Amino acid sequence: MRTYLDCIPCFFRQALEGARIVGASTKQQKQIVDEFARKIPGISLEASPPEIARIGYRLLMAVSSKGDPYKAIKQKSNRIALRLSGKLKDRVSRSKDRLLTALELAIAGNIIDFGVKNNLNVKAELKKILAEENRVVHKKSVFHYPEFKRTLKGAKNILYLADNAGETAFDRILIEEIKKKYSDKNICYAVKAKPVINDALAEDARACGIDRITRVISNGTDAPGTILRLCSKEFKRAYNRADMIISKGQGNFESLSNEKRPIFFLFMVKCPVVAKETGCKLGEVVLFYNSRRGLIDEYKSHF
Repeated sequence: MRTYLDCIPCFFRQALEGARIVGASTKQQKQIVDEFARKIPGISLEASPPEIARIGYRLLMAVSSKGDPYKAIKQKSNRIALRLSGKLKDRVSRSKDRLLTALELAIAGNIIDFGVKNNLNVKAELKKILAEENRVVHKKSVFHYPEFKRTLKGAKNILYLADNAGETAFDRILIEEIKKKYSDKNICYAVKAKPVINDALAEDARACGIDRITRVISNGTDAPGTILRLCSKEFKRAYNRADMIISKGQGNFESLSNEKRPIFFLFMVKCPVVAKETGCKLGEVVLFYNSRRGLIDEYKSHF
């Protein structure tokens, strides 16, 4: 997905809010905004939003004295999500279609995103997810569950791209359900290599116990998405050998939507630009299979 002009104000908002979270002084906040502004003219709009956002977050990390400034937020998200995991599993166990319910919960967990909503009340949002009356609405053009089941059945190697901390607890439930249904699947769970916003790191995957049920690797980058040219050799090997890729979150969608690989994008639409790109409304959920043609070409074929 390319970057739109409407994305640029959002980059600055995230940079300013991030600067405040890392404890930057007013002077440092202005320096970050000024430096980011100097870099924008040299950036092509053909670059994906995570490529540009990465520049802003690197400026933040350069002035941060906290190491991982979102660490406390991520730990809180993990703790709250783990406390609710029993109820999540209970919902799955009572479902007529366990795999579908696990998928719905994995997508619903994508609401935990401080990059989009820095004042997010994690506990309140997760309670909404658990509310029985809050069911996921399926829009056929962007919810490809039959394709997911068919591809899953035939896949041997599955690459699961993580998004946010806290959300990892929801991912574990889906991975466990896949393994219950198909014990022979080789699933690899990929996290970020270095801190960027509240994206999951290896320690978050471990905190949620994913390392106890499947292999965890790093994608080798600090980008809020998956920018393949920056990824590690280990990740690229896993990516290229995967028969099926489960991609969580808007950042991964924005950076991989034009890739011609068997990717299922799972996320909640959180911004107007992505809503326009997908033909969805804000708050709608997406389970989109781009086949091997690229998501945008696939989406256009429905109309």
